[in-house]
Amino acid sequence: MKNFVNAAVAALAAHGASAHYIFQQLSVDATEYGPFEYIRQNSNYNSPVTDLTSNDLRCNVGAEGADTKTVDVKAGEQFTFTLDTPVYHQGPISIYMSKAPGATSDYDASGEWFKIKDFGKYCSLIHFKDDYNSLVIIAPDFSSGEAVWDMSGSYTYTIPSCIEDGEYLLRIQSLAIHNPWPSGIPQFYISCAQVKVSGGSGSYNPETALIPGAFKDTDPGYTVNIYSDFHSYTVPGPAPLTC
Repeated sequence: MKNFVNAAVAALAAHGASAHYIFQQLSVDATEYGPFEYIRQNSNYNSPVTDLTSNDLRCNVGAEGADTKTVDVKAGEQFTFTLDTPVYHQGPISIYMSKAPGATSDYDASGEWFKIKDFGKYCSLIHFKDDYNSLVIIAPDFSSGEAVWDMSGSYTYTIPSCIEDGEYLLRIQSLAIHNPWPSGIPQFYISCAQVKVSGGSGSYNPETALIPGAFKDTDPGYTVNIYSDFHSYTVPGPAPLTC
């Protein structure tokens, strides 16, 4: 009986150690593709990346493009990332893109990245003194007196209509901030899909960043403590592209 209990405890511990989540499936409009058919397969199961200086922040550990197919998408077309289990760690979800110099399957993701979406619960129109209006997406929603995050089993957005035609990495990121820095380490859950975009206007001028480099251990969105005096939040990284 004692051996059975010990085995059960060990099994639970092992399950708890791996009980995270991974963005494993891509859909384009109404077409749902198989797990990792167009998403680069990582080698760390559903574990997070925590090193801000690591190239693994680009597409995850062991995620290579050579064995991954590239799907055709149109600018303005809708896509969806689906997880193996819904997001349950507090923190923002963001989507980035990086244009490959050639075939996406050969691209090491070392080029410039631009953000196209931060998923948030609250939107506000703010007015700057230079007379420009800007729509700001804030995650999470604090209107109830506590943080409410957009934690789902899938996330849907559209390919920006103003980007150039070509092959891109389409990167989704969950930044889990339930382990406050510096006593704990925030966790990045990442996947990259390979897409070939057509029909874009090419009129975009995004704010770009390198990965690693886009996230720093001094960013308020990285260092925030969600358990103490938590009333606002700024998502790390560049501002999302607007067409």
